[in-house]
Amino acid sequence: MANTFSVTNSSLMKFIILSGRILFSFIFIVSAFNHFNPQTIAFSAAHGVPLAKISVPLSGVVELIGAAFILLGYRAKLGAWMLVLFLIPVTFTLHQFWKIEDPMMKQLDIAAFMKNISMLGGALVIAYFGSGPLSLDTRKITKAI
Repeated sequence: MANTFSVTNSSLMKFIILSGRILFSFIFIVSAFNHFNPQTIAFSAAHGVPLAKISVPLSGVVELIGAAFILLGYRAKLGAWMLVLFLIPVTFTLHQFWKIEDPMMKQLDIAAFMKNISMLGGALVIAYFGSGPLSLDTRKITKAI
């Protein structure tokens, strides 16, 4: 008996991809606004971020624009590369768990490091595959045809 339900051939898949984009973008959009917070800037400076008063708010702008591109499906591949460029230095500068001696703080930093690595993987997938069928990019292509 043939399988009558196939998610890959279903119109449901385009909503699953859209949901994934929304959920993926959400953490970046919410956290981008913290980059303008004096405590976040001071924390980053204490962890050796150069020119923190400029680079931290600038990274928030990059994070927000990249996430918005992915959310809307407008130039999602570019938005994903922006998040990759954001995540690499942030992950390896602010979450150096290998330097922490306190076991509780080390575990928290390992969790933050792994979260960022996971998001980096998601951004690379979007950078390769793009935004999917329910996106402004796809709508542009459909109108052109």
